[in-house]
Amino acid sequence: MLGIAELLIAGLLVAYLFRRLRLPGLLGMLLVGLVVSPHALGWVSPAFLDSSDAFRVLALVVILLRAGLQIRRSALKQVGKSAILLAFVPGLCEAFAITFLAPLWMPLTYLEAALLGFILAAVSPAVIVPMMIDYQSRGLGMKKGIPTMVLAASAIDDAVAILIFSILLGVYLNGQDLFSGVVVGLPISLMGGVAIGVGVGYLLIQLFVNFRVRATQQMLLLMALAVILIQLEHTFLHFSPFIAIVSMGFVVLEKQESMADVLSDKLSHVWTFASVLLFVTIGAQVNVHLAWSAGWPAFVLIVCGLLVRSAVVLLTLANSVLSMRERYFVVVSFWPKATVQAAMGAVPLTMMAGLGMNTLPGEWILAVSVLSILITAPLGAIAVAFSADRCLKCYE
Repeated sequence: MLGIAELLIAGLLVAYLFRRLRLPGLLGMLLVGLVVSPHALGWVSPAFLDSSDAFRVLALVVILLRAGLQIRRSALKQVGKSAILLAFVPGLCEAFAITFLAPLWMPLTYLEAALLGFILAAVSPAVIVPMMIDYQSRGLGMKKGIPTMVLAASAIDDAVAILIFSILLGVYLNGQDLFSGVVVGLPISLMGGVAIGVGVGYLLIQLFVNFRVRATQQMLLLMALAVILIQLEHTFLHFSPFIAIVSMGFVVLEKQESMADVLSDKLSHVWTFASVLLFVTIGAQVNVHLAWSAGWPAFVLIVCGLLVRSAVVLLTLANSVLSMRERYFVVVSFWPKATVQAAMGAVPLTMMAGLGMNTLPGEWILAVSVLSILITAPLGAIAVAFSADRCLKCYE
């Protein structure tokens, strides 16, 4: 059986080969995971994947912190309206389309289809964030703030999809009130996330400045508090930890830009390690046989969802200053799905089995979630990488 060291070496080598072929390195890491998974060669044990949850949380924390440390207020003001619309409207439309289409082709009720819809609607931060940060560093699209807009919108998009999925799951399993959960719970969670993230960010700045905390210690403390925020999500506090973590980074950048630059650089080094484990373990979780069993209905459903999202993104940007090429880049930037689908796809099935319910809907939800990773992660990553140099202008 392979351990962390062997997976790191294999992931780095294959990622390097893919980059030499002008393909995103994450595709190589996903491929390594698919090949060595318990569902293929079986070189990684299910127990290892279960124990790797902590690494995936760490990688997610690094992704969100890096996103927050790159969202400048000046750029956000420039694209503010577009970013807000992109954060809410396309994802909701994709989820609603899947909710109404899935029962036509699959043995799912509308509520079960809604669970699937909001799993599929979440964009993958693991794919999007590193690519947008790279384009920012290269000056691509920065005059119009395009990478910043995509970063901010994708972070909120994920938070909204996960929050609504959690509310719907509570309605499905426990009979909780849907109206109060969505109308009251969603705004409270989002605003609570912003408030907690901003508050923690200000406190950290005061701590770092007054006690002259070293940069490496700053990074470790920032990451530790971000992990604690994720753990506090299911306590008496009602807030989105994703939004809170991004807000922490945003505040640090606003108040201490030089500190933010150093932290961002150090987190980029951590990401080199964390990204390999994240994408390899995501690939290892994917059951290709299960995805194949979902068949053409699942494939058509995923494509329909992407088409609806793409059309709504174009409509959302209709009155923006972006050119048609730049709008196309934004469209494909919201295609990749991987992180949330890998983490949440099996949740309904697990909970249905634990409660002694019929598990067929959960099996369909998991199969379609897995298939969405296989289709959209490589397709989206290639489309974003291919279009960036062709659709975005470089501004140094």
